[in-house]
Amino acid sequence: MQQQIKEGYVKTETHNGVTAIEFFHPQSNSLPTKILQELAKEIHAGANDAETKVILLRSGGEKAFCAGASFDELIEIKNKDDGLAFFSGFAHVINEMRKCPKLIVARVHGKSVGGGVGLVAAADYAIAVEGAEIKLSELAIGIGPFVVGPAVERKLGLSAFSQLAIDANSWRNADWARRKGLYAELHPELSGMDESIQKLLETLSRSSPIAMKEMKKIFWQGTEHWDKLLIERAAISGALILSDESKKAIAKFKKG
Repeated sequence: MQQQIKEGYVKTETHNGVTAIEFFHPQSNSLPTKILQELAKEIHAGANDAETKVILLRSGGEKAFCAGASFDELIEIKNKDDGLAFFSGFAHVINEMRKCPKLIVARVHGKSVGGGVGLVAAADYAIAVEGAEIKLSELAIGIGPFVVGPAVERKLGLSAFSQLAIDANSWRNADWARRKGLYAELHPELSGMDESIQKLLETLSRSSPIAMKEMKKIFWQGTEHWDKLLIERAAISGALILSDESKKAIAKFKKG
């Protein structure tokens, strides 16, 4: 199944118990509202599909894994309600990943920024290639990583999360991300990464669905309040994005 979204898409395929959810956008796999909505929808569908034993989250193209929020949409936000609606898209995706009873494996073939780091952090197991650097750039555009913050902090710890959030202009290399726990594995070549992913998916597809469901409950214990928390965080970002400082910073980034 493939849902075309302007020049981007979200598509889902299920084979031998593995449901692969792939998203793509020509602007470095950025995440406009429609793609966020479709991602949440497809993750929810996989969670409730009896044939799905494990989910693979990946993005298309050969460059960035995910550039985070769509600057085209950010600059068009005119009021707090619009801001809340946009940032809630990230909240819904993370919460669907959190509540999904199936394990989610992320294939990280390139760099991730902002919301993209949040997606990787919300996966249960991430396998990356060298060069898959990360950055939380939100402060550089006058906001902060409020919505993705709980997922990133949960996976990397408060110290590493705060380093990323404060130093918003600097990339952290893939080895740093692996050592902090964001990546479970790091491979020098795409072929090695994909071979490892395939091996893990085959193993998980033959593992006990009930056992994996119970494991996931334990992994995410203590996050039950996130349905409310992440929406509250979305409201903070939605208000901050309206500032003149934020609008100027986004315009500057768009110009390159």
